[in-house]
Amino acid sequence: MTGVTVRRGSSALRLPAFRRLCAAWVLSNLGDGVLFLTLAIWVKDLTGSTATAGLVFAALGLPVLLAPFAGHVADRVPRRRLLVVSNLAVAGAVALLLGVQDAAQVPLLLAVTFLYGCAGHLTGAAQSGLLRDLLADEDLPSANGVLTTIDQGLRLVSPLLGAALYVAVGVGWVVGLTAACFVGTAAVLLTVRVTESEPGEPTGSYRRELAAGLDHLRATPVLLRLTLAVAAAMAVTGLSNVTNLQAIESGLRRGPELLAFLAALQGVGALVGGPFAGRLVRRWGERPAVSLGLLLLAVGISSTLTASVVVFGVGAFVAGVGLPWVFVGFATLRQRLTPPHLQGRTSAATGLALSGPQTLVTMSAAALVVLVDYRALIACTVAVVAAAALAVGRQGRPGAAGA
Repeated sequence: MTGVTVRRGSSALRLPAFRRLCAAWVLSNLGDGVLFLTLAIWVKDLTGSTATAGLVFAALGLPVLLAPFAGHVADRVPRRRLLVVSNLAVAGAVALLLGVQDAAQVPLLLAVTFLYGCAGHLTGAAQSGLLRDLLADEDLPSANGVLTTIDQGLRLVSPLLGAALYVAVGVGWVVGLTAACFVGTAAVLLTVRVTESEPGEPTGSYRRELAAGLDHLRATPVLLRLTLAVAAAMAVTGLSNVTNLQAIESGLRRGPELLAFLAALQGVGALVGGPFAGRLVRRWGERPAVSLGLLLLAVGISSTLTASVVVFGVGAFVAGVGLPWVFVGFATLRQRLTPPHLQGRTSAATGLALSGPQTLVTMSAAALVVLVDYRALIACTVAVVAAAALAVGRQGRPGAAGA
């Protein structure tokens, strides 16, 4: 910790170092959002193949399997330096895309995309530890709320910006803007002043060190229970990627383009809910905030069982409001109950727990919707998310030690 004394309930934004970290977060998320959707559009134009374009999302998703390695690295080197080097490396890798001219070079594009996805897990793990070193416990909720709001806001706007640039002036401008964003991120991070915690001494074999984040979850029952509940909820929402489309086409009798409008409404909901997330966590505690957020998510998903566009839209907005409360509450508890030298590995372990099952369910959803009525799958999703919300809510509020 930096040793700065902060009033309970004060905003992390009062700290200059955190404001600079936010500026870096804006730049990196802008670069992220501008590029990721454009890559799939670009591959589709180069090859004419939707299946090949889908490989872009696979290349972005597969690095989650390497998250434990990323977390281990983040706990073993100075985190600010790691973030600077990683962002510069990403900028260099993205710049290689300027050489892609035809379908024969798509493998290079996919390789860069995979490295880009790996870097995302590395920087995510490093940032978790950097936040823990920078902020007092009482500032973590507001900090996570601010970062989540930035993330959701840019996720709503930046893909549209990337697609517009691609159509208007070509992919070179998209690549150039993305690379510039990551260089700018590295430059801003160089100005962040923080006293970093020392890495812990190795306590066993490399394999044991790699699994230290998972071991910490097992040794911290309150965090393990919350992780399992949120992981179950996030996994089953993987069905929604397919059932939402089926509900629009079969239930509403509308075209698939409505999905983009509903996604935008969910993004607006997240922008509304994000600023209140930190305040909610400080007042009620992490787990009540997560529980309420999951309940709102269940309500939002249940709206897709109706045949009303208005109800669909309201449901998407409600789900968007609840999601930041889930993620901010979960991240705050994880950071608070994890010692500094395990922040990276624990962040990676929970990230794998949340993203891995969701990816598998998403991949299986297309087959399931052929075999099972989409309304039954929606009802199952709502039931699991609501059950997770109730399970988290019954746990109460943890003490400082997570007992």
